[in-house]
Amino acid sequence: MKDDYSLIVKDWLIQDEGRSTAIALAADLGLKDWCLAAGFVRNLVWDKLHGYEEATPLNDIDLIYYDESYCSEIIDRTIEKELKEKTDLPWSVKNQARMHMRNDDAPYHSTSDAMSYWVEVETAVGVRLAANGLFELVAPFGIESLFEYTVTINDKRRKYDDFIIRIQSKRWLQHWPMLKIIR
Repeated sequence: MKDDYSLIVKDWLIQDEGRSTAIALAADLGLKDWCLAAGFVRNLVWDKLHGYEEATPLNDIDLIYYDESYCSEIIDRTIEKELKEKTDLPWSVKNQARMHMRNDDAPYHSTSDAMSYWVEVETAVGVRLAANGLFELVAPFGIESLFEYTVTINDKRRKYDDFIIRIQSKRWLQHWPMLKIIR
């Protein structure tokens, strides 16, 4: 079933013109170990499962990458500026090679490793354009839970209070009422 879910998500991404354009723009940058993650994939799946005809507007597009040779936040801002000059999408660029410091974690070793520290399992899903020109999912916890209508705490890495604060502040249960919280 895992492969079926992966094919479904990739098909939905292909059908979403805005997301396909964003993936192509990100791929053109040539960043190391990159993906568009968090709400970029998660929200699309939850929208489809809830039968929404229109995709929920993205408040940001999280472009994450891992490159130890360029850890300056200035580089991230430069990439954001470049992307915003090409499109009016709300880009947020973050090199995961430095994000462990902000999050008070052990150093990350890759984009996928960084995502394995995120608060919710369902948020830790990304997509990139592979060398063969096909979409490739990056999901350290898999994607099955996205299809189970759940919001699951990453309890090995994060605190329950942080999890609840994020759920409330993002208003996920109001927007996607069929979701259930898994502790």
